[in-house]
Amino acid sequence: MHGIYEKDLDLNLLRVFVVVAEAGSVTEAASRLYLTQPAVSAALRRLASTVGSPLFVRAGRGLALTTRGQRLFTSARPLLQALVEATVSPAAFDPKTSERTVRIGLSDANETWLLPPLLRALDEEAPRMRLVVIPVQFRTIAEALGSSAVDFAVTVADELPADTRRLTLFWGGFVCLYDPRHARIGKRLTRESYLAHEHIIVSYNGDLRGIVEDALGVQRRVRVSVPMFHSVGALVEGSALLATVPAVVAREIISLRPNLRTTPLPLDLGGAPTELLWRNTVDDDEAIRFMRDLVVRVVKTVRGPEQTPQT
Repeated sequence: MHGIYEKDLDLNLLRVFVVVAEAGSVTEAASRLYLTQPAVSAALRRLASTVGSPLFVRAGRGLALTTRGQRLFTSARPLLQALVEATVSPAAFDPKTSERTVRIGLSDANETWLLPPLLRALDEEAPRMRLVVIPVQFRTIAEALGSSAVDFAVTVADELPADTRRLTLFWGGFVCLYDPRHARIGKRLTRESYLAHEHIIVSYNGDLRGIVEDALGVQRRVRVSVPMFHSVGALVEGSALLATVPAVVAREIISLRPNLRTTPLPLDLGGAPTELLWRNTVDDDEAIRFMRDLVVRVVKTVRGPEQTPQT
């Protein structure tokens, strides 16, 4: 590439050359290019000087290509046409034939319920497209989007750069997950009972602080801290441990472990929106837009996430 730039060739000269070759006349070419005849003639002289050989000879009232000019015309014309088409007519995206790979950031709370129906929909509508799933959460999403590690993401997020587009998919709350065969919580889980029990927490920092500690400043009796929600169901089942998890996560866990139950929390954690997030630089990427739209449709179809009332 350095050799190309060292030639210092103005590609506009090639455009002038091709039009003159097609028209066979400087006068006609000047009319087509909306230039003056002296400007067209000057461009031809500059190009001939760069090439190091005459490109045209006089032929009656017009011009004819030299052998060198004919070779250049044969090579340059299709390339210029391809450049024009690439500029004004971007390639159409067809999900049925596209082989694009899209990188989607998913929090572990959303991966289990969203990914299976998304893949089924993808199999029907875009069978050749592929997904690369990258784990993200509210502390890492800004960097993942900013570095283009992901094309878009589905997660809970805080403040993000101004060039981030955000679409709320649903509002979700938290519930208490437990095994009624071992955890005795009574007819209604009270604050005292909740704090008296031992807990499983999910901590992205690798410590003993979870959502309750961070949001309310209340310290629970933590028996085990895990980095993701995937193992929570297995740890709760068969134990007296409580787990405070998003309602949508609890529903997925119970679908696999029907002995488990949920109950409203005795603490008000409020709710947070799970959002579809992407940078405005990929707004015009049809493949990424298709995948985002597919996520929105899947969310509406599965109706998974619904806001859980808090007590």
